[in-house]
Amino acid sequence: MRPPPWPSTSPRSSAPPSPDSRAYACRSAFRGRGAGARSWGLRGVGSGWFGWKEAAVFVVVAPDSFKGCLTAAEAAAAIAGGVRRALPGVEVREVPMADGGEGTLDCFVDALGAERMRMTATGPLGAPVEATYAIAGPQAVVELASASGLPLIPVADLDAPRATTHGTGDLIRAAIDGGARDVLLCLGGSATTDGGTGLMRALGYRFLDADGRDLPEGGGPLTGLEAIDDADVPAEVRAVRFRLACDVAHPLVGPSGAAAVFGPQKGADAEQVELLDAALTRLADVLADTYGPRVHDLPGAGAAGGTPAGLVAALGAEMAPGGRLVAETVGLPEALADRPDLVLTG
Repeated sequence: MRPPPWPSTSPRSSAPPSPDSRAYACRSAFRGRGAGARSWGLRGVGSGWFGWKEAAVFVVVAPDSFKGCLTAAEAAAAIAGGVRRALPGVEVREVPMADGGEGTLDCFVDALGAERMRMTATGPLGAPVEATYAIAGPQAVVELASASGLPLIPVADLDAPRATTHGTGDLIRAAIDGGARDVLLCLGGSATTDGGTGLMRALGYRFLDADGRDLPEGGGPLTGLEAIDDADVPAEVRAVRFRLACDVAHPLVGPSGAAAVFGPQKGADAEQVELLDAALTRLADVLADTYGPRVHDLPGAGAAGGTPAGLVAALGAEMAPGGRLVAETVGLPEALADRPDLVLTG
């Protein structure tokens, strides 16, 4: 490819930079050209031509957190500071990232100036816990582990058939009441295997036995599920876009499903694993009869004790890798669309 001719319309751009200039060094480095190579196609401002010394190098800094050391925002600030010291005048855009797991809520707060909301929610075994979500206008981020996480239960008290995601639903309902219409739910670290039914109860759904009575909370009682009643689900809940950050491909049920793979780490013995798998199968059957979609073998439906099952079937929730959903939420695609010369991550 031949370089374009040097424009003569600007007295500051009548010649290429000298090989020992900062502009030449920066462009050679960022364009990946070898020593002595000419670099052209400079970044300008507006529609005019700007010379080498006014060309701005554009860098996007998008790291995840460094566990136990730096949050994503702290890491981005440190990296950006180093870039600015090395290249005075460089344009740096900081986009703290996360993978949908630990640190995602902090990333959302730092990247979008979201407000961190703390409230009392239902814990995984029914006792109240203090939990947090974040909201910025119509967008909210909820980490399932905040109210329904495994660390909230002492090991001696683990009870997989009884554990519920109700508290996560409390957080989501509060976010919706606060104006959220796009909820990013980060799955992972759950103490539960209830197929997301506890969460859905908090949103207005009822899970009924053959006599029309509400089943107890937890995954175990779902073996007796006969019907789902959604008459009390508010219109604003139905209108919400739910996105589920999910980084596992396990189906809901079967030997690779939620109970078989993740149940033991939540305290389930072999008999309880069998019970929970049967319960989730029954839930999937009733969901299919009520709403249509079959989630039995849906990749990712086994995440967080089957939490995606009801949300996908009843509310059309979208599942995607956590990193992709977080990137969309914090604006990484838009930053990359501006054609940075370099992207730094870690």
